[in-house]
Amino acid sequence: MIRAGRFTLRPWHPDDATAVRAAFAGPDMARQAPEPMDAAGAAERWLAARVDDFASGRGWSFAVVDGDGVLGNVAVTDISRRHDTGWLSYWTVERARGRGVASAAAGAVAAWAFEEGGLFRLELGHRTDNPASCVVARRAGFLVEGLERQKLRYGDERFDVEVHARLASDPAPA
Repeated sequence: MIRAGRFTLRPWHPDDATAVRAAFAGPDMARQAPEPMDAAGAAERWLAARVDDFASGRGWSFAVVDGDGVLGNVAVTDISRRHDTGWLSYWTVERARGRGVASAAAGAVAAWAFEEGGLFRLELGHRTDNPASCVVARRAGFLVEGLERQKLRYGDERFDVEVHARLASDPAPA
């Protein structure tokens, strides 16, 4: 477990399926899911993948929780041991947005990935039409490195992605 201010980061459990289904129920999150989470067994498959990645060292996904339950997810995936790098991602449930949950979780898991996970560089990207995600990245100590034009496609629409990175040698965010 990792402490992130008033929040706790813990590995996902198979019994978190209800929370996962609820998190991906809204249209903004539904398009982020690998499959519709209301499909039979979808949340369980999503959780099994997180648990398997953690066990194998391919990635570390944490449920962000407080006394009211699951507030979101923060993860380091695409880990390259050759280069000591990883890709950081995060999401929060609607009721947790605007409360500093994602910034606290992203900053805490980045510090953990550097100190405990042995990584040197973490990268993340967000759609340029998502300024809240940019605020999360900056507050977690990630510096802007560039723009990937029309990188993502959802349906027929393409989106630019702003890329950020944080190095183990960067100063910790204030």
